[in-house]
Amino acid sequence: MLHSVGAHTWQALAQVAACVLLLPRFLLTAVMLWLLDFLCIRKKLLVAAAQQQQEEEEEEEEEAALAGAQAAGRGSPPDDPPLCVSDSNRMFTLESLKAVWHGQKLDFFKAAHVGAPAPNPEVVQLDGRTRLRILDYARGARPLILNFGSCT
Repeated sequence: MLHSVGAHTWQALAQVAACVLLLPRFLLTAVMLWLLDFLCIRKKLLVAAAQQQQEEEEEEEEEAALAGAQAAGRGSPPDDPPLCVSDSNRMFTLESLKAVWHGQKLDFFKAAHVGAPAPNPEVVQLDGRTRLRILDYARGARPLILNFGSCT
C-alpha cells in the first residue's frame, strides 16, 4: 500500500513538473495559432475590401463608359487567394489547443530521445508465456532490425 502511494505521488509530481515545463512552450504555440488566425481574418477582410473597391471601380467605369468618358485603368486583383476559406477552419480553437497540449505532453514523456540509449521494453513471444527484452535478441555487434508491419 505504501509503495503504491509513493508511486502515485511520484506520477503526480512528474505530471506537475511536465505542466510547469511545458506551459511556456504551449502558450507560445497558442499565441502563434492566434496570430495565424488573426492574419487569416485580416487577409480575408483586406481581400473583401479590395474586391468591394474593385466592384465600385467597375461600376464607375461602366457609368463613365455610358457617358462616353474613357475610364482610367483599374488596379489588378491580388494574385494569392485568401488563406481561410470559411469561418469553420480556425486554428485557434479549444480542440486544436487540446491536441497541441496532448502532443507536447506525449513528446515530453516519450521513452526514446535523440542521443539517449534506445529503450528496451519487454516483449511477449508468440507462445504467450515467455517474456524477454527487445535487446535480448541482439547478437554481438550485429544491428537489431525491428520490422513493424502488417500481413493483411
